[in-house]
Amino acid sequence: MRLPPPTMDAQDNLLGWHLASLLYLSFVFIPLFFWPRVPWWVVTAAVTSVLLFLPLYWAFYRSGSRLRLWLLLAVACIGYAVIPFGGGGGTYLIFASGMIASLLPLGRGIALAALLFALLGLEFMLLVPKEAMPLSTFLINLLVGAIVFAGVVAARNRERRHAELRLTQDEVKRLASLAERERIGRDLHDLLGHTLSVVVLKSQLASRLLAHDTAAAHAQINEVERVAREALTQVREAVAGIRANGLQAELAAARLALLSGEISLDQKLATVDIPLNIEAALALALRESVTNVMRHARARRVDVELTQDPRGGIVLRIADDGRGGVSSEGHGLTGMRERLRAVGGTVEIESPNGAGTRLSLLVPREALVAARRLAAPASHSAPAPAPALLERGLA
Repeated sequence: MRLPPPTMDAQDNLLGWHLASLLYLSFVFIPLFFWPRVPWWVVTAAVTSVLLFLPLYWAFYRSGSRLRLWLLLAVACIGYAVIPFGGGGGTYLIFASGMIASLLPLGRGIALAALLFALLGLEFMLLVPKEAMPLSTFLINLLVGAIVFAGVVAARNRERRHAELRLTQDEVKRLASLAERERIGRDLHDLLGHTLSVVVLKSQLASRLLAHDTAAAHAQINEVERVAREALTQVREAVAGIRANGLQAELAAARLALLSGEISLDQKLATVDIPLNIEAALALALRESVTNVMRHARARRVDVELTQDPRGGIVLRIADDGRGGVSSEGHGLTGMRERLRAVGGTVEIESPNGAGTRLSLLVPREALVAARRLAAPASHSAPAPAPALLERGLA
């Protein structure tokens, strides 16, 4: 699978890291402080090397892959050129090792870095006086270069994992959207197909009866109105169901959203029969809670638990290990309280400083019973039998 390139945000983050790494250029000048008297041409060589390096380094992270290989080799050559002048030329080989790790596959990168540092060691042995301890300086450069190489490889792998996670999230969203469209199509077909057929047949029958039996025609028109009103109510209920996900779907979306922020989610859901309107309210509250965790909590872990209390109600608890300290309620918590209040529930919050936040969404037994009682007629009602006039019309 070909991974997509890093997003602009990722590129900007890497660019900031590269700019910060330029502070390491100070090591080009550190060897000069050990000279009894620094010649002007040594200082000139060090300053010139920095001025040559900066545009190459900047162009490396803004160019195509073919040119980047030549740019990193040019940076290494600057280091080789500075070594005879007594400056910290090995610093440029350390930069080159990081550039190699960001450009080439691991095996080829290790081979090229080893070759460049082998040439650096050979130059140290041949051109640097023994009084300057060339072996120690080379080994220090080699160690730091290996650390930089490993760090860049780790950062590159992390970006690859993030890219895979983004692909997974996009695929899950696409499949969920496709499944939802198919479900909506089936529901609307089942809901409106029979109803509209009845409306058409009753309308045709009413038009036939209108000439010789006005009362029967009015009865059929009243039946059309009743069927249409029932269909409108059912469509509104279906639309409400489309707008609100269930708890399981919301938990799946929450897990993906939290993973993108490197936050783990643990869930423990009891098997409880929850009416649709209460489940929708809990799902929306869960969504708002997860949004707050990602924006403000600085948490690494979120726990979601649905339990049934001893009195027959249900409790949804959402806890994080973030910084806590929620002292005032914003629009999110206020809206959460209003949604729970609409279904007879309440919201409790505990948020001590430095100890995370714990939300408890409580729905008492009375609210559950009332919601089930309201839902029972709609779920158990059978379609009204067709009047005898309709049967005669169909015959």
